[in-house]
Amino acid sequence: MIVAPFGRFTEGRVPDPGIARLFTRENRWQARLDVEAALALAEADAGMVPKEAAKAIALTARIEKLDIKRVLAATSEASHPLVPLIEEFARVVGSQHGGWVHWGATTQNITQTADVLVLRDAHTKIKELLGRALRAGARQARRSAELPLAGRTHSQHAVPITFGFKVAVWIDELVAHADRLERLEDRLFCVLMGGAVGTFASFGAAGRDIEAGVAQRLGLKPMRVPSRAINDGMVEYVLVLAQVAGTIGKIGKDVYALMQPEFGEAFEPIPEGTVGSSTMPHKRNPQLALDMMTMSAELRALAAPALESMLHDQEANGAMTALLEDISASATVLAGDMLARLDVVLGGLELDGERMRANLRLSAGMIGSESLMLSLGEKIGRQQAHEIVFEVAQKAAVTDTPFVELLSQDPVVMSAFSVAEVRELLDPTRYLGRSVEIARAMAQVADDVADRLLKGAPEGE
Repeated sequence: MIVAPFGRFTEGRVPDPGIARLFTRENRWQARLDVEAALALAEADAGMVPKEAAKAIALTARIEKLDIKRVLAATSEASHPLVPLIEEFARVVGSQHGGWVHWGATTQNITQTADVLVLRDAHTKIKELLGRALRAGARQARRSAELPLAGRTHSQHAVPITFGFKVAVWIDELVAHADRLERLEDRLFCVLMGGAVGTFASFGAAGRDIEAGVAQRLGLKPMRVPSRAINDGMVEYVLVLAQVAGTIGKIGKDVYALMQPEFGEAFEPIPEGTVGSSTMPHKRNPQLALDMMTMSAELRALAAPALESMLHDQEANGAMTALLEDISASATVLAGDMLARLDVVLGGLELDGERMRANLRLSAGMIGSESLMLSLGEKIGRQQAHEIVFEVAQKAAVTDTPFVELLSQDPVVMSAFSVAEVRELLDPTRYLGRSVEIARAMAQVADDVADRLLKGAPEGE
């Protein structure tokens, strides 16, 4: 069961990534026919199947040549995921050669290898979507590299950062996910062609050659041990997508918070005419951010059952196979939908620099307390400086007296600095650390990774 985006109203604002279409019944069945064709041709090379039969099988392996209604009706009667398709395929191949269809293979050899083919197409789209999101993130990081705002920890003002630095944090995780997605390819894109339990018994001495032939024709790799109980590559894929979901959920949560009127610092793009509320015309709801958070929760929830699917007992358990088949499809579709929204958000994020600066002033200089404390510590020692600034800050927090005024009344602080120097030390724009440098560096990293992920992608996508 592929997760459908019920209850979401942003589809018209987000380009369809096209991943759900890859998991349609017809496309998955075509992938199974592709595997059957590759198997027959590899077996012909090994002398196990007549070459004319293999040629006929390969030429017939098109879904449009089959009677789909006949397959569906037979599937309902047989209660089997593949046999009705194979029987219809053999019928269309013809009585002379149809008997060689599916020779020596077991169901999971075909269905799992076909699912890997579909996942490979989806994986290509996932990388392209991630590349476009990184490209948008790079532009956003450069654009806002010097734009100061309050850094927040535990929901409270911490020290100043720039918005570009915040984007750099997002980029760093997305880049790591790109690396993970690329590194797992050798473990995921493998052909499963070992027969009933993975020993090649039905293929005889030619088993490894047949496996290699199927793999070569499909552009996959052989498995070291072609056991039906080995599924860790596909599980790893779901887990990495769950990590991607974690990052996108965090970004959605950040945007969701920054759009609140109490913050008002950043806004997801909202086309003219978008309705936020049926009763409150003023509402500008974070629809895309909410989608990202919801989808993130849905995908991350798939990590546990994906791990559960590794618990095959003995040489195979159909329940575990079916479980992972559904999970991997749902996770991939969700990941694509999230990445498509992330691209829109990062590409069109609207920033309010004036509001960021106003929010920096909310603590009346206290956001610069670390800067003052460290400079004072150079003169009187860090611990004593921390105690003095802490006491003044706590007093300022519970009285109407401004922080700077209380500091100007402290004899130790005034013996070390003038009031003008204190104000300068408390200036948040002078205490940004390496925010600007990091933002620009990560923008370049994002562009470099995007170049790699988008290499060969169609123009305009």
